[in-house]
Amino acid sequence: MKLWFLTGSQGLYGEDTLRQVAEQSTRIAAALGEALGETSSYELEWRPVLTDAGAIRRVCLEANADDECGGLIAWMHTFSPAKMWIAGLDALRKPLLHLHTQANVELPWSSIDMDFMNLNQAAHGDREFGHVQSRLGVPRKTVTGHVSDPSVAARVGAWARAAAGRAEVGSLKLARFGDNMRDVAVTEGDKVEAQLRFGVSVNTYGVNDLVAVVDAASDADVTTLTREYDELYRLAPELREGGERHASLRYAARIELGLRHFLDGGGFRAFTTNFEDLGGLRQLPGLAVQRLMADGYGFGGEGDWKTSVLLRTLKVMSEGRPGGTSFMEDYTYHLTPGEELILGAHMLEVCPTIAAGTPSCEIHPLGIGGREDPVRLVFDAEPGPAVVVGLADMGDRFRLVANEIDVVAPPEPLPRLPVARAVWRPRPDLRTSTESWLTAGAPHHTVLSAAVGAEELTDFADMLGVELLVIDADTTPRQFAKELRWNQAYHRLARGL
Repeated sequence: MKLWFLTGSQGLYGEDTLRQVAEQSTRIAAALGEALGETSSYELEWRPVLTDAGAIRRVCLEANADDECGGLIAWMHTFSPAKMWIAGLDALRKPLLHLHTQANVELPWSSIDMDFMNLNQAAHGDREFGHVQSRLGVPRKTVTGHVSDPSVAARVGAWARAAAGRAEVGSLKLARFGDNMRDVAVTEGDKVEAQLRFGVSVNTYGVNDLVAVVDAASDADVTTLTREYDELYRLAPELREGGERHASLRYAARIELGLRHFLDGGGFRAFTTNFEDLGGLRQLPGLAVQRLMADGYGFGGEGDWKTSVLLRTLKVMSEGRPGGTSFMEDYTYHLTPGEELILGAHMLEVCPTIAAGTPSCEIHPLGIGGREDPVRLVFDAEPGPAVVVGLADMGDRFRLVANEIDVVAPPEPLPRLPVARAVWRPRPDLRTSTESWLTAGAPHHTVLSAAVGAEELTDFADMLGVELLVIDADTTPRQFAKELRWNQAYHRLARGL
């Protein structure tokens, strides 16, 4: 993904000043690009200095039409009269970051003169630019400080990750194998509105369309994949070659091969399954889903396409960062006063990118689904700070809810729980967290990420115009309830008549 660096100026100060503007803005863009490149693969592309309305409008339209352009970073080096920007900003459909910076860190107090003042007046020009953005209602992020400050690069980097997520969801294709779990409300949603708001295309396929591809996988490919499992994981003895359950491992490998073939062939980067609709599949997909998530695919259980979309988006936003991102579900609580914890898991499908250590590959009965015992990876999640995020359709809008958490090691071993799991302490505490989550109507399926935080989520929500509620160390039930009411009024008014 490319980010375009735009610099605003005008011809009032002469060609010599404009040459200095170009030189300094090139240097600032290079420094920022280098800082971003240390933590991501995003490329910052400097564009020629903009001094008139026609050029500004053209560059905004070019950005809209360029699929490689994820967003624009704009800086008013000198005073750039903002009426020149109206047509361009009004036409812009890509994310925008307003960088309020200047070429120098310190002022040359003993030598400063009016030539210096006229050249270095971003404090003046950026206020003009900020005014017209607010007048037009342009959604953007504003970051202040010199690009040599690591905190500036970090905040721009968070926005860049959100822009990558915005670009991904705008072209995402998702395959649903079967429909939603029967009688469940929160996994439903308006797929047409999702395509209008996000850009994602969600379509359903019969499970037996997948079964045909699974059954067609070659025995040689299955053998190769089972040997890969043996190298990567702590494989249960009964699943190894010659073991009494090795045939089950081979079928799990066959499911993975079939799923990859189906998804890749159709250009899908996210999918759902449903244990109530397995068609001719002999196992509920477990190991295959876990490994596909580890490779960046989005997934949602029980037909939950919204969580699958969210997972794929956060996978893209977290690329290159330490820490994993996984499908998750709040399952049960430890309610000892002062020691409250949440135990999260799912039937099988938790991504091994969040694992602490090497997962074990095991086979155990599953009490639902009516199929053969499924193969799965079993592990505990890596302790550390993280966030859990849910996406719900509230009828008149989509709502994102995020809770900052601290993943911890289980207080005791879990020898009889044969699934991957995470244990966490929600911020600010379990009571406030859960009461706020329930009041918001947030879902039980979530995405847990140790690689993406509240700032990236805020930027992402702003880019899409989607409601975001954050539950963190400062949350109180009273203030959270007020925020919900304010949001309700705002989003209804924002829709217009």
